[in-house]
Amino acid sequence: MSAPEKLGLVLTGGGARVAYQVGVLKAIAEFLPRHAHNPFPIICGTSSGSLNAVTLAVNALSFRKGVQYLLNIWKNSHVDHVYRTDLIRVLKNSSRWFAGLILSSMGINKLNQVSLLDNAPMVTMLEATLPYEKIQENIDAGHLYALSITASGYGSGCSVTFYQGVEDILPWKRAHRLGIPTKIEPKHLLASSAIPFIFPAVLINREYFGDGSMRQIAPISSALHLGATRVLVIGLGHSEEEQPNRSNICDYPSLAQIAGHVMDSIFLDSLEVDLERVQRINHSIGMLSEDVQQQINWRHVDVLVIKPSQAIEKIAQRYAMHLPWTIRFLLRGIGAMRRSGANLMSYLLFEKNFCRAMIELGYQDALKQKQEILAFINKHEKAAESLPQ
Repeated sequence: MSAPEKLGLVLTGGGARVAYQVGVLKAIAEFLPRHAHNPFPIICGTSSGSLNAVTLAVNALSFRKGVQYLLNIWKNSHVDHVYRTDLIRVLKNSSRWFAGLILSSMGINKLNQVSLLDNAPMVTMLEATLPYEKIQENIDAGHLYALSITASGYGSGCSVTFYQGVEDILPWKRAHRLGIPTKIEPKHLLASSAIPFIFPAVLINREYFGDGSMRQIAPISSALHLGATRVLVIGLGHSEEEQPNRSNICDYPSLAQIAGHVMDSIFLDSLEVDLERVQRINHSIGMLSEDVQQQINWRHVDVLVIKPSQAIEKIAQRYAMHLPWTIRFLLRGIGAMRRSGANLMSYLLFEKNFCRAMIELGYQDALKQKQEILAFINKHEKAAESLPQ
């Protein structure tokens, strides 16, 4: 008898941009019955998407309750909930950051935990707001099969997926990728969302970890290793990229523009490459007989992707002035307050007005795909109901 289908949810990273995911989840919650349990037995979160993932796992008994909790967080978000914005702390961190760059270029590494911003408020929030013990309770009760949080090890160079799930799940080791069973705690979320240079690395066991989107060459693979047979991905890359006016791109890029370009390569590009890889494998599998498929242990994986229909950096430009003046001053110095630097700014714009705009965009995008989303979820439910009891 074949194993029952398991629907996986992959929540990618992107700083404040992940408020978009909450809008999509809000729509899905409305598509389902009011008291429906979590429809995703396997939930995988990376970077700031890990907060959304853990919240759903904690509230697996009531999907709508988990989504409402996320709405309350993101609709009332403020940068002060994520990082310090007072003048003294901003000046202290930025000066230490620039001093660290200079000393490092001289081969001196005496400044530990150097980061551009102090994320102490986020540490407090993550430690205080979520009852992490509920994760195992929901696993034991059968409401959740597995939860994973991915972070990047600075020492080993590996993309490490920390997961908590049923005992049947085996650890895995691939090229620069590891799956390690553990009890998910606030430190895993902090490590996974530690944007390089912006937030400090986090020590877990014997290694410092940073943002999970770094070196995550296969964002969908964690869900597959955990047993997902079909995967819903909520990404953050613009689905219809506009080609830039070639006559207006000859100016030398600002530091913020370069940093935004790097951010995109970390948070967005790997998902597109992984999706192409899955499509190629699915195509190859379709050309093989069932006997051959069983011999090589390959299976077709259905993947549904939901991503923004509008360019997020353009939305961020409208809300730039909602940032505290200290952060605007800091970002202006590297060119992030200009139109060309809006990409970088969008990752740090944890302000309620921007987050609400992102939630609304996600909600509307999901409504446009309602039938496709429902068919994807209901197919999973019908497959499960057809199994012999």
